[in-house]
Amino acid sequence: MNKAEVMAPVGSFAALEAAIKAGCDSIFFGVQQLNMRARSSKNFDLEDLKEVAKRCQKAEINSYITLNTLLYEHDMSLMKQIIDTAKEAGITAIIIQDMAALQYAHQIGMPVHASTQLSISNFETVKFYAQFADTIVLAREVDLKMMKHICDKIVEENVCGPSGEQVKIEVFVHGALCIAQSGRCQMSLLQFNTSAQRGACLQECRKKYKVIDEETGKEMQTSNNGYIMSPKDLCTLPFLDKLVETGVAVLKIEGRGRSPQYVDTVVRVYREAVDALAEGTFTHEKIDAWMKELGKVYNRGFTDGYYLGQQLPEWSGKSGNQSTEERVYVGQVAHYFPKAKIAELDVQALEIKKGDKLVIMGDTTGVLYDDIKSMMKDDEFVDVSGKQNLVTIPISKRVRRNDKVYLLKKRALNVLS
Repeated sequence: MNKAEVMAPVGSFAALEAAIKAGCDSIFFGVQQLNMRARSSKNFDLEDLKEVAKRCQKAEINSYITLNTLLYEHDMSLMKQIIDTAKEAGITAIIIQDMAALQYAHQIGMPVHASTQLSISNFETVKFYAQFADTIVLAREVDLKMMKHICDKIVEENVCGPSGEQVKIEVFVHGALCIAQSGRCQMSLLQFNTSAQRGACLQECRKKYKVIDEETGKEMQTSNNGYIMSPKDLCTLPFLDKLVETGVAVLKIEGRGRSPQYVDTVVRVYREAVDALAEGTFTHEKIDAWMKELGKVYNRGFTDGYYLGQQLPEWSGKSGNQSTEERVYVGQVAHYFPKAKIAELDVQALEIKKGDKLVIMGDTTGVLYDDIKSMMKDDEFVDVSGKQNLVTIPISKRVRRNDKVYLLKKRALNVLS
């Protein structure tokens, strides 16, 4: 079985560090407004590209920019600037939807991934885009049987991209699903004149709706509590072995708008799962443990999407996050004493106590978990910090000044209304 590449979503330097430390093989991220998460996530600036490339090269992982929106005439200058800057900085490739960007990147020799927004769903279309792209991201609606057919045909006909290497197939393995075909939704555009295809999706599908017959005034009864267009999140972990057996080469995790903690947890789980597949230790017991970990961070419930042959994904039936854990802001790191491995915390919003589990996040630190084994305030051991206080606690690994500190606790059950 081939060992697939684990691609992590990154929306900040903290998420980048989290992805690297969790064991990803590559990351993808947006730059300014020409990407599909321009409004819903943090994005890097052009000035950040050298630093992103530097960190990725040091970690020996690939870096990909999402330049995957539809482009208008006035976008041409910025599109070329992004691709030129990316090439100069040493970014690995660009993920592209629009033909203008595809042509320009190909023209200057910048490697390309053909975006899922192109709805590539068959082998002949893969062959066409192989003229421009070394990696093809399949449509979200392609099932495992179709994936395997496409991957087998690539090998059989030795379909190569511009690099001269056989084209790789990339698929999403985890994260949010769009109700529309491969994400081509027009709800935000029709209702508020903000186009999802321009990175400005307002997630109208996630709201509650009533279906009413205008002639009779009767309301149709729905079984999803009003959430009739909000799919659960994709999760392929339970059948990852079958997915990888199709021959796909890149496993892409959705979530550029998610927290570094989300990135750390999901990437770490899929890293362990891919390694277990390669080692022949992918078991039901491990799957159960991994699913519990995935359930701790943001999710709308899990579904296999279209991959196992469903015509439509399952609906969330609830509003927003269904994770089993939540983090609550506590304060910031004021100082770290590396020799003593002691952190001084500025407790601002919420008191903490001995035995609590903390998660600390920062641009250089990434994500760090630690339990409070002991705590001192004013040179005396205490069990509770109180609010608006400076306390010191042992922290096993280095943290940095101004890193954010959160309390991690079980989430109250999200009961259907």
